[in-house]
Amino acid sequence: MRVKGILLAGGSGTRLFPITKGVSKQLLPIYDKPMVYYPLSTLMGAGIQDILIITTPQDQENFKRLLGDGSCLGINLTYAVQAEPKGIAQAFTIAEECGFADKDTPLALILGDNIFHCAGFFDLLRDCVLKTCGEFYDEEYATVFGYWVTDPERYGVAEIDNDGMCLSIEEKPENPKSNYAVVGLYFYPRGVTEMVKSITPSKRGELEITALNQLYLDDGKLSVEVLPRGCAWFDCGLFDSMLDASNYVATVEKRQGLQIACLEEIAFNNEWIDDEQVVSSTEDMRKNSYGQYIYDMVKNNSNQTLYL
Repeated sequence: MRVKGILLAGGSGTRLFPITKGVSKQLLPIYDKPMVYYPLSTLMGAGIQDILIITTPQDQENFKRLLGDGSCLGINLTYAVQAEPKGIAQAFTIAEECGFADKDTPLALILGDNIFHCAGFFDLLRDCVLKTCGEFYDEEYATVFGYWVTDPERYGVAEIDNDGMCLSIEEKPENPKSNYAVVGLYFYPRGVTEMVKSITPSKRGELEITALNQLYLDDGKLSVEVLPRGCAWFDCGLFDSMLDASNYVATVEKRQGLQIACLEEIAFNNEWIDDEQVVSSTEDMRKNSYGQYIYDMVKNNSNQTLYL
C-alpha cells in the first residue's frame, strides 16, 4: 500500500500583506529557495512520490511553472484548487473530488508554510509511513507530531502517554496539559477521506484538523511522534518567523556547506533520478550556489544521507 502526500498551499496569506497581495506565501523565499521547497522536501524525504499540491486559483500556474509535473525529480505532482479556505481538513475532500485519493488511500498532509530540520528526521518519517500502512504494526494508526514549546496555549496541544499514544488534544487551551504543540504535518491511514465526511464544520465554517484528529483519538488510533530536542520547526505565517527561518537556513548551509531542502539531492539519494537527470534539470542554475552545489554533488558522487 503506497502512501500519497498532500501539500496544502492555499489560503489568503493576509498576515503577510502587502507582500502576499501579489504572490502566494509559499512562493516567497526562505533564504535561497522558495518556501514550498521545504515542505515538499519533507514529503519526498518520507519516500512519498505521488503528491497533490493544493493552491489558490490565481496562484496555481506559478506553482506549475516552478515545479512542473515533478518528473525531473522522479515524483508525480498533481494540482488542485482550494477556491476559498475552508479548513485544513478540507484538503482530504479536495483530494477525493479531484480523483487523487479514495477511501483506500493512506495520506500524509503537510502545510505549505511548515519547515522542519533535524538529524534523523527522514528516518522518523519513514517509520510513520509504515505505521500508517499497518506494516510491522498490528493496526493502522494516524500520527501527529509533537514539538515542545514554551507557550503551548498558542497552539493545538497533545497530551501523550508513555507509549506515544495521544490521551487528549485541545486547540489553544487556557490550561495546557502538556507543552507539546501539534505541528502542521499529519499521517492518516486509509479511510481518512471517509472519516472527514463525518466532521461538522466549526463556527468559522471550516473543517478543522483538530476535529479529524479527535475522531482517531476516540477510536484509540492517534499516535504522537515527539520531535527530538534540537529539532527546528518554523511556522512561516508571519514576517518574523520567515526571517527566523531564513537566518537559520543561511547559518546551517554556510557553516556545513550542505543544502537544506535540496529537492534534487533528495531525489538522487532516493535513487529516483540518476546523475544525468540531475545535471540536465539544473543546467539553468549553474551560476548560483544552489546549482553549483548540485553539480558538485554529482561530480564528486557524494551520495550524502544527510538530506535536509
